[in-house]
Amino acid sequence: MQDLSQGTREQRTFDAIVVGSGIAGGWAAKELCEKGLKTLVLERGRKVEHGKDYKTFAMNPWDFRFPNGRTPQDEIDKHYPKQARTGYTVNDQWNHWFVKDDEHPYTEVSRFDWIRGYHVGGRSITWGRQSYRHSDLDFEANAREGVGVDWPIRYADLAPWYDHVERWMGVSGTNEGLPHLPDGVFQPAMEFNVVEKTFKGKVESKFPERRVTMGRTAHLTKPTDEQMKIGRGTCQTRNLCMRGCAFGAYFSSNGATLIAADHTGNMTLQPDSIVTEVIFDAKANKATGVRVQDGITGKTTEYYAKVIFLNASALATTWIMLHSKSDRFPNGFGNDSDELGRNVMDHHFLAGAQADVEGYEDRYYSGRRPTGIYVPRFRNLGTDATKQKDFTRGYGYQGGASRSGWQRLVAEMGFGKELKDEISEPGNWTMGLTGFGEMLPYRDNRVWINNDVKDVNGLPTLTMDVTIRQNELNMRKDMQASAVEMMEEAGFKNVRPYDRPYAPGLGIHEMGTARMGRDPKTSVLNAFNQVHACTNVYVTDGAAMTSAACVNPSLTYMALTARAADHAVNALKRGEL
Repeated sequence: MQDLSQGTREQRTFDAIVVGSGIAGGWAAKELCEKGLKTLVLERGRKVEHGKDYKTFAMNPWDFRFPNGRTPQDEIDKHYPKQARTGYTVNDQWNHWFVKDDEHPYTEVSRFDWIRGYHVGGRSITWGRQSYRHSDLDFEANAREGVGVDWPIRYADLAPWYDHVERWMGVSGTNEGLPHLPDGVFQPAMEFNVVEKTFKGKVESKFPERRVTMGRTAHLTKPTDEQMKIGRGTCQTRNLCMRGCAFGAYFSSNGATLIAADHTGNMTLQPDSIVTEVIFDAKANKATGVRVQDGITGKTTEYYAKVIFLNASALATTWIMLHSKSDRFPNGFGNDSDELGRNVMDHHFLAGAQADVEGYEDRYYSGRRPTGIYVPRFRNLGTDATKQKDFTRGYGYQGGASRSGWQRLVAEMGFGKELKDEISEPGNWTMGLTGFGEMLPYRDNRVWINNDVKDVNGLPTLTMDVTIRQNELNMRKDMQASAVEMMEEAGFKNVRPYDRPYAPGLGIHEMGTARMGRDPKTSVLNAFNQVHACTNVYVTDGAAMTSAACVNPSLTYMALTARAADHAVNALKRGEL
């Protein structure tokens, strides 16, 4: 790989620079390169080559140090105390996709679970792949309720870009005709199992406003010629997705957008490149490039471009902007409004219900489906029947039914033929529903730079002060009650609500720290994701979000990115940047 840091200024100058190679960065790279821009993609972490570097992809259960890839507690305590808060990230099957907390610390005024991966592809390798559109109900909510600031766009502005990214990336699902969950461009949905079919029939019969559908997920079930041309194939239903998918069956930057960008001949991808600042020319009133610290040598180099896309992920992008101080921007790049770092949002979850299901002992299912069922939002939809007095906005449910396997007997004493016969039979059916709720944008939920705590590269870190409030707490009560109500209507047994400990960040949907808006006095970005005060810099990752909705946000990041890239290229042609 060419060492650009040794090159002349001309060799370090590009049409565009993209910071970050995750979901948004990958899309920025693809769109800009395909539109003819020579594009430098800077990734702070190590190189990861699709397929080749998925080191645990083909490993058997017995190939790991301990059963199921379990990581010893002393290693967790030393390296991953915060990453382990998910309950699943710290495992030898995929530890290598997550940062070590002792190398990349942060400070918490109140608990915040910042789950990160620094490598080419970022969290696109490990994301949950649930893909839903925001609706006008979501884009209009802040203005309607006087919360935060108004989005500067509406669904109609983004709809063609949702079409564009869904068609190219591949999303399996079904159209439901619900205005608050807009339909899309889908490949065939995955199948319900027999218990889920029962649940769907009973719930929709009793509660007409509630729909039970299959989760819309970024897995190929019927690949197009275009998808197969770049090496992608059909989902094999292994449900080992977090190891990395050499089949290219689920969408990731590594397996899709970065490949497409590379095929144009216009992309230069440089890993181990930590962007520390945006370089601003006050006379020209534009950014001229970025300052980069080599992640291995510590050497600093500058790279230059006409347009810059910041896609390092919400909080990392915000760190770059806060760290980019100048006479023009003494409080951080583009921070005239003092909104940079504020309005942190996530999705609150881990509240719902579980139940046992009697019968169906003669029924099973094939494969390990990598998605579950989805119950779209049915609260506060703008009608009197759905209005709630105790909370605004709403939530959806993700969940499903399954049968326990041989693991249920691990703690039992037994041996011989009887044990062998018993563990060859699947266990009883169970059903679970987990609510995913919208978190409102609170201005005092914020992050800021902490110069007293440094990371492994000697750089300052972030301090988090983020909490959920009464609106979210009230919503969590309804998440439990409604889940119980549906389980009981379906005839399931031993229905039990739950509300497990949750702290912001655990949904891994951090958003809002450089929000879009109509007024530069109250927002950081305009309707095309340009920094109000410096229009040749675009921010299209989670930092840009003005409200959270209750659906997974990654599809919206992709659509915003594709739209912004199109705007940037046309603005360059017009000489506006």
